[in-house]
Amino acid sequence: MKLSEVIKRKDPTTDKKPTPLMKKMLILLLKAIAVLAILVVVFLAIVFIVDKVATKSEQGKIQSYGQLVPVDGKRMNAVIQGTGEETIVLLPGFGTAAPALDFKPLIEELSPFYKVVVIEPFGYGLSDTTDKERTTENIVSEIHEALQSLQIDRYILMVHSISGLYGLDYVNKYENEVSAFAGLDSSVPTISEQKVESSTLDALSLLKKLGFARLYVKLGDDPYAELPYEDETKEQMRMLGLKNMYNPSQLNEIEHMYSNFKAAEALTFPKNLPVVFFIQAHHPATDRWVPEHEAQIKKSVYGKIFTFEAGHYLYRTEAKEIAEKFRAFMGEIQ
Repeated sequence: MKLSEVIKRKDPTTDKKPTPLMKKMLILLLKAIAVLAILVVVFLAIVFIVDKVATKSEQGKIQSYGQLVPVDGKRMNAVIQGTGEETIVLLPGFGTAAPALDFKPLIEELSPFYKVVVIEPFGYGLSDTTDKERTTENIVSEIHEALQSLQIDRYILMVHSISGLYGLDYVNKYENEVSAFAGLDSSVPTISEQKVESSTLDALSLLKKLGFARLYVKLGDDPYAELPYEDETKEQMRMLGLKNMYNPSQLNEIEHMYSNFKAAEALTFPKNLPVVFFIQAHHPATDRWVPEHEAQIKKSVYGKIFTFEAGHYLYRTEAKEIAEKFRAFMGEIQ
């Protein structure tokens, strides 16, 4: 056989036509894909609709508390409890759903002796959201403006978690107003948060809009189940948590978190400012937690650390002991 004839000959396997069985299997496969696509669309629609209906229902159930004060053309919520001569200003950790409600166990322990003021930054609790960048500079300026609106100009700054970073900047800018600083498992600049890419933040925003934030919370464990709050308070925190989760202000705060930490690395507490830390003894992610807090007060004339066998939100479960140790510390420096 000539080479040209071999080349021209067709592969016998290519001449085969689809059999009835093959056609049937292909049709079944296409139908299965179509059904799966429909189920996915239906599932997405159900998640979206349930979230929208529940959100609208919850809007009417969220109860007002505190007072709204004007800050930068918007409204920031503040709660004041107690009539003591000294004032404590409480600032929350990142993502706290309703700071004034979350701090309730600690407020109840402190308010018999102090005037306690809880500031809910923009994007938290009942405060408005804002389009202004969540840099430390802007956050600190807004908190100060809120206190000015409340005519509070001398106070102790008590902060949780990420507010330790903002608080460090705050006491340097308004040193003449802050009489002492107390950190509740507060962040330190030397243990930085990881940088989060904008694509991740966009995905979180989309998931919130589609209703998956609610689904995630529903399928997860109840974070308030075993905590010392009344059932009504727990329900309010749950609803406000869903309302505020991944809102634009909080997502922007995440975006600026890494740069905010870096900007604070050169800051130290004023030497004569009394500083006390209440921190967990065994941090789950780093063994530098206690040493780095010790380094922060190394040059302070009045500095002290108390450790607890507790988690990050230690003010929820250790409120009584924190209040007692704080009062003792303040008594020592006066």
